[in-house]
Amino acid sequence: MTQNEFRLPELHFDTSNPDPRCACVLVLDTSTSMAGEKINQLNEGLQAFQTELRTDEIAQSRVEVAVVTFGPVQIAVPFTSASEFRAPELVTTGDTPLGAALHQALDMVHERKALYRSVGIPYYRPWIMLVTDGTPSDGTQQWKSAAQRIRAEEVKKGVAFFGVGVAGADMHVLSLLSHRQPIGLKGYSFREMFVWLSGSLQHVSQSQPNDTVTLKPTSDWGTL
Repeated sequence: MTQNEFRLPELHFDTSNPDPRCACVLVLDTSTSMAGEKINQLNEGLQAFQTELRTDEIAQSRVEVAVVTFGPVQIAVPFTSASEFRAPELVTTGDTPLGAALHQALDMVHERKALYRSVGIPYYRPWIMLVTDGTPSDGTQQWKSAAQRIRAEEVKKGVAFFGVGVAGADMHVLSLLSHRQPIGLKGYSFREMFVWLSGSLQHVSQSQPNDTVTLKPTSDWGTL
């Protein structure tokens, strides 16, 4: 059940494609603190992500991408196949309702997995990547309840969560969201981050669902 005040968008799905699916939700901070070079570089990184995904035919048929921005919380891109993904042009506004944005992403993943099951399509563990430069503005309870959901999903291998902190981010909060250690972005290395993400999703999509996949190090763009 969604914990946000708006409904999930209509779920679009190509039932003619029998390939297993790998869903990925980007949860991107577009609060006013991201204004200037940060948002410019983030937009350039998204463009690189779009380009990189299209270099792999398997990923184009298996990877599905959605984009949630905050604040306010908005679904900038509903789940879309990699072949049809178009990077949105993000603008900054509002505060940092990080908890609500994470709940929205988790709801979307839950609904997407239910859709896969309903049509008999296998799927890989969905990914959620959070990118933020601030501290949650929607209250401790909101982000803590999101953290509980993330950690519970991680334990049962229901989702792979990656938290990325841009300069100014509350890394302590990020460390409490997931069992996985958060990553500090090196400068504004958004392009390198999205190239890594695209390559990782391509690698996952070429494996079999439930296989263990070793990801490349994040050292080119982030620090642990």
